[in-house]
Amino acid sequence: MIGNTNCFLDLDPIFTDYETSAVVLLPVPYEGGVSAGKGAAGAPDAVIEASRLLELYDEVLDTEPYRAGIFTAAPLPVSGSGAEVAQEVRRAVSEILGSGRFPVVLGGDHSITPGAVRGVAEHHSPLGVIQLDAHADLRSEYEGSSQSHACVMARVREVTSHTLQVGIRSMSVEEARLAARENLALFTMHGIRAGVFDSAKALQALPRDVYITVDVDVFDWSVISSTGTPEPGGMQWDEALRFLSEVFSTKNVVGFDVVELSSSESDRNSPFAVAKLIYKMLGFKLASEIARRNLSWPVSPAGPILMEP
Repeated sequence: MIGNTNCFLDLDPIFTDYETSAVVLLPVPYEGGVSAGKGAAGAPDAVIEASRLLELYDEVLDTEPYRAGIFTAAPLPVSGSGAEVAQEVRRAVSEILGSGRFPVVLGGDHSITPGAVRGVAEHHSPLGVIQLDAHADLRSEYEGSSQSHACVMARVREVTSHTLQVGIRSMSVEEARLAARENLALFTMHGIRAGVFDSAKALQALPRDVYITVDVDVFDWSVISSTGTPEPGGMQWDEALRFLSEVFSTKNVVGFDVVELSSSESDRNSPFAVAKLIYKMLGFKLASEIARRNLSWPVSPAGPILMEP
């Protein structure tokens, strides 16, 4: 796999070598599926640049997760149609998993997620998909396209019926009726804050292996403001991390993506928050594998230790 000239976290080369890294970060600078604000194509570069400012020590885990090794791949080519880009994402994610490494897909808009899920499903079945998002994304097509970011979960559910949607606070009446008719595990922010979301029960209903997709518009504007289709009233930082920590500690997370950041020259905070979110999630993954398999915290990269043999 071809490396990126700009590496996530700006690590010393010993921690970014493909052969010894446990993680592959795959930038996908695609925004062909957006329906509103632009800027998602520039997000991977903005996040990688912002990641240079991160402290590498995680004060909660009391360790430095980067020591497992993080290889940053060259940006995925995105010159084709939405369907073609989805195929490229599927191929790349399947290759990463085939090598025993843990895939992190950095978008780009949310329409890249179904391709990633298809790639993961080639290696893990049954597969659950957990979506953190402001929008239900259950439309069959939107503005004449079945590859729109508004159709993400409709496409995902063609791969697996095991889905959990969290943080929703914007959907059409048709999506609401579909979710009710099919008894989908869809939880709105209103319901979460009213206390109707039993996260342990919802996670228990999913298969052991899960993929997480985080649309950054799930967050409140005070956390991440630059996104193409913002909605007020989103998750706070600690609120989201508590849930994600629970997911990683109770499920075998086999990959994740973070999408829908809109790059903006006037906003340095949002890409920094996304970079930190990715690093926190990698820390959760490392901690879960160490606890589950009685491993030691890595001092230097030792290959693909984050995926169970």
